[in-house]
Amino acid sequence: MAARQKIFTRLIFAAALFCNHAADGQTSPAIHPSATEIAFVSDTQQPMWEEELFLRSDHNTKATALIFSDILRQKPTALYLLGDIVALGYKRSKWVTVDSFLSKCHREGIRTFGLLGNHDVMGEPKKGTRNFQKRFPDHVYTGYLSIIDSIAIVLLNSNFSKLSSADQRRQQAWYDSTLRNLDSAPRIKGIIVACHHAPYSNSRIVGSSQPVQERFVPAFMNTGKALLFITGHSHNFEYFKIREKTFLVIGGGGGLHQPLDTSQRRRPDLAATYKPEFHYLKLDIFPDRLRLTSRSLNKDFRGFTDSFSFDIGLQPVSNHK
Repeated sequence: MAARQKIFTRLIFAAALFCNHAADGQTSPAIHPSATEIAFVSDTQQPMWEEELFLRSDHNTKATALIFSDILRQKPTALYLLGDIVALGYKRSKWVTVDSFLSKCHREGIRTFGLLGNHDVMGEPKKGTRNFQKRFPDHVYTGYLSIIDSIAIVLLNSNFSKLSSADQRRQQAWYDSTLRNLDSAPRIKGIIVACHHAPYSNSRIVGSSQPVQERFVPAFMNTGKALLFITGHSHNFEYFKIREKTFLVIGGGGGLHQPLDTSQRRRPDLAATYKPEFHYLKLDIFPDRLRLTSRSLNKDFRGFTDSFSFDIGLQPVSNHK
C-alpha cells in the first residue's frame, strides 16, 4: 500500500511539472485541463433505525436521490464524496443506489473520488473497505492526492481507530511531505485538505474531533497555499475561520439532521443563520479565486437553490522554472 501511495503521488507531481513546462495551451491529461467546477458531498448514508430513535427523519433517502440527480445535471468535472457514503459499508444491499449514481457519473465523464467515513467501515471494517475500494479504485487507505487544474485536493482517512500504528506513522509522514511539496510546486495555486471527521463542529451529536485537530490541522495551518479544510460527519453546514484559514462542514447529503450547540461555548460560525437540512458544495475554479457555493435542497423538495456563496483568493502561478 505504501509503495502504491508513493507511486501515485509521484505521478501526480510529474504531471504537474509537465504542465508547468508545456507550451501554451498544452496540459497533461492527468490534471484535467478543462476543469472549472468540482463538487463535494458528504454523509449520503441511509438513516439507521437506531439513529431514528434520537433524531427526526425527513424523507432522507429521497433527499439523497435528489442531490445525486442535481449533481448529474450540474455535471462537475470531479466529485468528492467525503465519507459515510452508505450506512453500512460491508452490506452490498446498501450500495445499490450509490452504484447506480456512480455508473451515471462515469457515463457523464464525472470523475469520482471517495473517503472512508465511520459508517463505511462500521461492523465489518475489512469487508466494508473492500466494498469501498471496488467503487473508488484511486483510493489509498491512509490518504491520497488529486489535482484539478491548479488546485490540489489532499484526501485523508480520519478513522484513526481502524489504522494500525504503522499506518498512522505512514499517513503522517506522507501528509506532511505532500503539503511541503505542493506548497513549493509552481503550478499549484491552492490546496484543499479533506477528511470525514470535522476538526471543528458545534454538533451536539458528534462535536469536534480532537485527533484531527492534533494530526491534520497543524500542517494545514502552517502551509501557505493550504486554504480550505472540508469535512462532513456533522450533519450540518458550518463555516469557521481560524487565522484566515477556512474550515467547512458539509454533512448534508442525506443523513439525519443533527442539533447544534447554541450555548456560549459554541465556536463562532460564519454561517450561523444558514442551516439547510440537505445540501452539497460546488466549487468553481477561477484564475484568481475559488468560488464556493452551498447548493441546498428547497424545503418543499422541489429544486435546489445556490443559497450561500463566498470567494477565497488564490496565489498567482510562479513563472520560476
